[in-house]
Amino acid sequence: MQMHFRLLTLAVAGTTLLAACAPSKPDKAPAVQTAKVEPPALIPRKLLFGNPERASGEISPDGRWLGYVAPDEGVLNVFVAPREHPDQAKVVTHDRKRGIRSFSFAYDGQHVLYPQDEGGNENFHIYSVDLVSGKQTDLTPYKNARADLAQLTPKHPHEALINANDRNPKFFDPIRIDLRTGKATRLYKNDGYADFTPDWDFNLRLASKPLADGSSEWFQRNGNGWKPFGKVPQADALTTSPRGFSKDGKTLYLLDSRERDTAALFAVDWKSGKRADVGSVFSDPATGNARAVAADYLRNEWTVLDPAIRKDFDYLHTLGDGDIDIVSQTDDDKFWVVLLMRSDASPKYYLYDRAAGKATFWFDVRPALAQNTLAVMHPVEIAARDGLKLVSYYTLPVEADPSGSGKATHPLPLVLFVHGGPWGRDGYGYSAYDQWLANRGYAVLSVNYRASTGFGKAFVSAGDLQWGRKMHDDLLDARGHDDDAR
Repeated sequence: MQMHFRLLTLAVAGTTLLAACAPSKPDKAPAVQTAKVEPPALIPRKLLFGNPERASGEISPDGRWLGYVAPDEGVLNVFVAPREHPDQAKVVTHDRKRGIRSFSFAYDGQHVLYPQDEGGNENFHIYSVDLVSGKQTDLTPYKNARADLAQLTPKHPHEALINANDRNPKFFDPIRIDLRTGKATRLYKNDGYADFTPDWDFNLRLASKPLADGSSEWFQRNGNGWKPFGKVPQADALTTSPRGFSKDGKTLYLLDSRERDTAALFAVDWKSGKRADVGSVFSDPATGNARAVAADYLRNEWTVLDPAIRKDFDYLHTLGDGDIDIVSQTDDDKFWVVLLMRSDASPKYYLYDRAAGKATFWFDVRPALAQNTLAVMHPVEIAARDGLKLVSYYTLPVEADPSGSGKATHPLPLVLFVHGGPWGRDGYGYSAYDQWLANRGYAVLSVNYRASTGFGKAFVSAGDLQWGRKMHDDLLDARGHDDDAR
């Protein structure tokens, strides 16, 4: 299992390093500022790290309900409100231990599904709540086993596909569950495959099997058995995967980096096997067809492919500085839940009415932070000693960068904040840790060292056999060591 951790190291950064970092697309236009600026008031840690006021906003596929997680008696639970009356939210779950972090609306408009483990053992169960009766059901009451929600589909609104390792702890079986009765139907007894790709009818169409050398082989369903479909080399293992089928089952969407460096989204004709590079991650809820592509390099940027939604994205970009994401949408595509993320403000959710062409503010994740002064995060590319470009992000205390230009007015202590993995990445946006440290007078630097994901397979492979070597050098280089210090 991949371990997620953060490593903080303290160094001293002068204006030379930070002035050399040319930021890209700052949140605020630099203002002329010559007078000395006093540090802002200390932000209480509870405002940064305590429970959010609300988070994880979703709209039900039928458009009837809005949902989010929020504290109930100090523990995060799921709240649901009618879409027309978002102020009438009621708590529908009653966890009193670890809290609920995520949830999904079923397509029937009657059930909410959420994962929860016991005491942090990571043996998650999938629970459902009936929004009419209030009844809560453990859909996966398996002992010493883990379950994950694999798929919900509008073609079978009262059902869910769940993966569980209750039969064989090494592998997960796909199990189809009726949300009304709890009846479970095991679709396949899996004793060797890593995962499956179903269509909208829960038919298992693809399976992936890991090989000893780190590569994997894909198989296509053939009657009751499987036949070879393709191979994925070890170098492409982190950047190649199926994304799912179109509603009619004729097209497979596939993220693929084979024969290229970065992954693109291909549309594969299931019958002929022909591929078309469409590069998309935002799909039509009615057909599953691709509509727009989001590329996250320094910042998350959208390219619209479907002219029918171009005006929608143009409008959403006027909501304010920051990056947008469509986190939820209704089946009829009339309503979207939009997340606006910027680095110097708490994330904000909007409910977008496509017919009216208007987004209505829904909620702020941590509204109390609006009473405090937050620092700006700056994306930047930093060259390692061998020339490899390292996408990085730095944040300066407000008093050291009063204009928001990304150039410190005086030397600062620097915290080098290292992401775990290494197969993960840092990105742009609001960060409680960065704000906490900057508010206490530290500059903060996060570096996507080689082997970080999201920058192509060559960048990932550059970290092979380089743990504690070139990966470590990347952190030192980004921190600003000169040749003598190396």
